[in-house]
This record gives sequence, C-alpha cells and structure tokens, in this order.
Amino acid sequence: MEFTAPAESYDSFMGRYTRTLAPALVDAAGVRAGLCVLDVGCGPGGLTSTVAERVGDPRQVAAIDPAPQFAEACRARNPGADVRVGVAEALPWEDDSFDAALSCLVVGFMTDPDAGLAEMARVTRPGGPVAACMWDLTEGGMIMLETFWAAARDLDPDVVGERLRAGVRRGDIAHRLATIGLDYVVDGELHASVEYTDFDDFWMPFTYAVGPAGSHLAGLDDDSRGQIREACRSRLPDGPFTLEARAWFGCGTVPPAA
Repeated sequence: MEFTAPAESYDSFMGRYTRTLAPALVDAAGVRAGLCVLDVGCGPGGLTSTVAERVGDPRQVAAIDPAPQFAEACRARNPGADVRVGVAEALPWEDDSFDAALSCLVVGFMTDPDAGLAEMARVTRPGGPVAACMWDLTEGGMIMLETFWAAARDLDPDVVGERLRAGVRRGDIAHRLATIGLDYVVDGELHASVEYTDFDDFWMPFTYAVGPAGSHLAGLDDDSRGQIREACRSRLPDGPFTLEARAWFGCGTVPPAA
C-alpha cells in the first residue's frame, strides 16, 4: 500500500515502536562498526539512524523508500546517508554494493516480497546478512494493532485486517529467505515496547490515517469510528500503560558466487 501521511504522523503511530525494535534488528543481524549497510523501506529513518550510529558513519549507510515524504525526512535526519526514493523490487544499486541489507516492518508492504528480498540479496556481498522483520499479527504478539483490529471486528466480523500480509506469520520470513537461496537462515523473534501516557495517546495516532489500520478507520463514518474507539478503550487500562510487541525475524547469509 502507499503511505501518504506526513513523517511526523508515522512517528507518532509506528515510529515510537522502532526506537526499541530497530536496535534489536541491528543486533540480530550482526551489524557492527565499519560495515556498509542498506535499509530497505526506511520510512522516516528510524532504522537508518540506528544503523548509522552502529556503523559509526552515516556515509556508510544507504536507504530507500517509495514514499517521497519519508525519504526526505530520512535524508534530513541522517545527513550524509545515501537516501533514495524507490521500491524494494528494483533497487538502484549494483550487485555486491553492501555488507548487509536490512528491512524493518516492510516485507508485508512489498508488492512482491520474494522479489524484494531477492533484490536485497543481490546488492549484498557474499557472506553478508540479509535480515527482515514484521509484526506478529497472527498470534497476538503486537498488542497495539491487535487491540485495534479486534475492536474493528466487533463492529464488522468480516474485517480481515493485516493477517494475510507477508511476514506476519511465524517462520514466513525465514522460509522466504531460504526459498531465494540464502544460507544459514535463522528464524526468530524480536521484541519492542512503548509507554503510553493515557488512552488518548494510544488512540490519536490511529486518526492520522497511517497504514492499514489508520486507512480503515478513515474510511468509516463518525459513528463507526466512535464505536471502535470505545471498544479499544474497554480493552486497555486507565492511566499510563505499556504495550509490548513481538516481531517475527528472519536472517540469511548471501552464498558465495557460483
């Protein structure tokens, strides 16, 4: 799907989870100082910033996103990084350009996830990792989104939500990495959390029309939106609260050239 919301709206909705998810992905992929790393589907730059800090020089980092406003924000937040507008399925870099390629919460939004992952492998040097993660949307691991979609199904039991997207099921990303020919594929999970000051802090970002949940809400009438809001409120504590989130993770190594 196309993300048209401003970068600041994404920050409020999902970017706050990236603050803890991105370091977990970087750790799991083995990113270290001195490497040249690509961030595919960079959004406003949450993972890009974490990678730049880890490798020690933003000039060693490249990033790409199909949303121009996200790429612009990522570029402004990571001076010196090579940030471009484009899609995962047609990366504008030569073969073997990077030591590692990462993608955070993007596989499920690729038009062709297998082609996107294959492109990540193409631009990564032999022996380098290709790693990706997506939220667990089938076993209740992403409480924020699960709360919203459960409330939406209270109103309409036929609502599918995001359960059919690539990568949201246990083992799906790892299976895809193995299918495209990567070696030493690892299948695991990553964890993140966000502290909310109150229910409004949780609810308001849904009204910014970010991602599938926000778009679904924006397409409803006022009465239906109010019903979903109250159904979400009934599922959450009063006052400040913390929500945990689990993402499915996959990482494989690019094999030697034939």
